[in-house]
Amino acid sequence: MTVDDTGSGAGADGRVDPPAAEPGDDPLALRLEQLILGAERRYTPFQAARSAGVSMELASRFWRAMGFADIGQAKALTEADVLALRRLAGLVEAGLLSEAMAVQVARSTGQTTARLAEWQIDSFLEGLTEPPEPGMTRTEVTYPIVELLLPELEEFLVYVWRRQLAASAGRVVQAADDEEMVDRRLAVAFADLVGFTRLTRRMEEEELGELVEAFETTAADLVAARGGRLIKTLGDEVLYAADDAGTAADIALRLVETMSNDETMPELRVGMAFGTVTTRMGDVFGTTVNLASRLTSIAPRDAVLVDSAFAEELIRTGDAPASEAEAAEEAAAAEKEGKEPPVYRFALQPMWQRPVRGLGVVEPWLLTRRGNSNE
Repeated sequence: MTVDDTGSGAGADGRVDPPAAEPGDDPLALRLEQLILGAERRYTPFQAARSAGVSMELASRFWRAMGFADIGQAKALTEADVLALRRLAGLVEAGLLSEAMAVQVARSTGQTTARLAEWQIDSFLEGLTEPPEPGMTRTEVTYPIVELLLPELEEFLVYVWRRQLAASAGRVVQAADDEEMVDRRLAVAFADLVGFTRLTRRMEEEELGELVEAFETTAADLVAARGGRLIKTLGDEVLYAADDAGTAADIALRLVETMSNDETMPELRVGMAFGTVTTRMGDVFGTTVNLASRLTSIAPRDAVLVDSAFAEELIRTGDAPASEAEAAEEAAAAEKEGKEPPVYRFALQPMWQRPVRGLGVVEPWLLTRRGNSNE
């Protein structure tokens, strides 16, 4: 083999050297990597960039954006890595994506799938690869399990991604204008477990992990079933959003009701705000989000606090009366005329105004479910 002056490691005939294990590489780990990636290690980063027809600088930006560490000039990349570089660079060359947007695509995909991969290895595969017989090691059963699961999980991942993409695209095309696609009016809510820090000192790690998983599962299922969108989970806290205040309110109250009926779970508190929200890479930002977070920190146990904009939206849509006195007057008038009184889903009780750090004075409203609601 000859090495050219670029350090590419290519032979005189242009072929790349066969893969070689790095010092300290575990043989099973290499076999698993090859099985999962569907290709052997063949390229250094420089070779991969050159083969893909992109600059080393751009290749490094893509690689880091996907969440992978710099690997120097180790021969650790495959044909799949080269193809991925070509595809991203091709989208830029065709004018379909700017270079900055291509890097964002790499970063958002990497961040999302990294969490998924960690969960699957730590929880799913770890449980499945428990040695079935005394004397067997987990490594002896891992490879065939992965070999069987890989194509099925890959198909399912693509299916779910397409479903989520269709749902997101539907929301975008329904936006009133281009500005609304980026800065949208949403209901945003944080649901927080009360006293979680104390629990971490009292509970065993495994027990604490089971509690967090149960909370996240309950919240995720309920948010999805009632038409909201789970933005992220933070251990003892979940952040979700909904297109309308009524949906977010229903989810919040159902979360409190569900958790309060489970003796194994701590108490819950929820804070919600309604207003303009900036969305980036699946996350949400802005004053509305900050206000929802602050309201969560001051909410009573097993209760839901909303800001004045959220309360006004519920009143505007007919989901809550402006006041209980007004609701009583409407009911009396309807009875006098022999009509059915208005049915409100929620009740709002104004709380004391209070200063909130960084946001000035706010007027929280306590949200409850009305007794005459059909929910």
